[in-house]
Amino acid sequence: MNKTEYDKLIQRSIKAQKAWQDVPAPQRGELIKHLATTFKYYQQELAADVTQESKKIIAEATGEVQEAIDMCDFGVGLSRQLYGLTMSSERQDHRLQEMWHPLGVVGVISAFNFPVAVWAWNHVLAIICGNSVVWKPSPKTIGVAYKCKDIWDTACFRAIKDGYNIPKDLLIVLEGHTDVAEWMADDQHIKLLSATGSTEMGKALAPRVAARLGRGLYELGGNNAMIVSEHANIDLTVRAIVFSAVGTCGQRCTTLRRLIVNKKVYKPLLAKLKRAYNSLSVGSPSDPKNLVGPLISKAAFDKMQEVLGLCRMKAYAVHGGDPIWPMENTDDYYVNPAIVEVDNQCNLVKSETFAPILYLMKYDYLDEAIYLQNDVPQGLSSCIFTDNLQEAETFISAHGSDCGIVNVNVGTSGAEIGGAFGGEKDTGGGRESGSDAWKSYMRRSTITINYGSDLPLAQGINFDL
Repeated sequence: MNKTEYDKLIQRSIKAQKAWQDVPAPQRGELIKHLATTFKYYQQELAADVTQESKKIIAEATGEVQEAIDMCDFGVGLSRQLYGLTMSSERQDHRLQEMWHPLGVVGVISAFNFPVAVWAWNHVLAIICGNSVVWKPSPKTIGVAYKCKDIWDTACFRAIKDGYNIPKDLLIVLEGHTDVAEWMADDQHIKLLSATGSTEMGKALAPRVAARLGRGLYELGGNNAMIVSEHANIDLTVRAIVFSAVGTCGQRCTTLRRLIVNKKVYKPLLAKLKRAYNSLSVGSPSDPKNLVGPLISKAAFDKMQEVLGLCRMKAYAVHGGDPIWPMENTDDYYVNPAIVEVDNQCNLVKSETFAPILYLMKYDYLDEAIYLQNDVPQGLSSCIFTDNLQEAETFISAHGSDCGIVNVNVGTSGAEIGGAFGGEKDTGGGRESGSDAWKSYMRRSTITINYGSDLPLAQGINFDL
């Protein structure tokens, strides 16, 4: 696709949005209801495509499509709840209110690891809020993107058969690489750019959006930590650690990468954790028996081995992390997930490696553990495992975790759609999915209405003519 072709697609999206914004929001919800039904019909087929391209195990792929279905259900309800506030005025016979209006064209950039869910978070909210969507998926999962587009087109067709007026081109897929992402960042016609990917990607695109004073929503890297208290239920903790650390072969933005363990329980926890890791079945992601599939690419494989090599040079104890030979085919790179014992939170630990490497470190006091948890550039997901109420409440307070997601006795990975998803610092500050994240996809008007016969000024100003 060249720039001229891109510009033509954007104009088509603008035209579609102009028509769509006039459709009442509850009717927009009816379209999303059809989308949910269509997702359910194609769930297994789409999940198989996700597994093939993103290489996550089939159970996770099926769950990802379910997340899109759940997002649709949320959107249908939201279509009747795009409410604004009414405020009391300081002036007699006046009132204040706010109204929320569609933004226009919403641009979505998604990554390979969640080729359905991230698009669905953004697309459902954008459509309910009266916008159109242009979507640049990862080239690694372009087939999944076109399958999602087919599902969307089917939902639109069914809604039209039911008598609803659905404009063409509410969703347009933009196939390309960095050049297309830069066009989107520079494009004043894109009223919101929602970009999910690495921190480096976000730092490259955000200044371009800011240069035109555009609106950006960024969900970027994570370097997520779990604090394990001496008061933790260790068996529960181990289960949470394993899924959070090795799910999607350590290639989630919410993957657990740092484990901060109280010295009193460090040895028994490590022993149980090593046994759990040794029991993991690694292999074809299409086989339901396997819990860990391959890394996405040779580059990811090489990076993991490079980082583990650096860990060994620092004399850190490295458990696992070895390649599994022979590889099943030239495109699949299997590894045993790694546990690395470190004596301090060095720059290597503070950097996110998108692979199943879990760093373990010790602490004595909760304040020390919270400091370690927060002492990284990223701020996406965090958790503490403890049965001590005071520790739990401290962790979720202003003195605790500085992340956007803060859990107690729940791992870092596997968020529900009902809450707003996103993080702070180098994670980008954006919020997608549930709660009031929809407000990012709309513009707010503050309205003052005078229903009296006088014209008093605010702040008691006299300006008599």
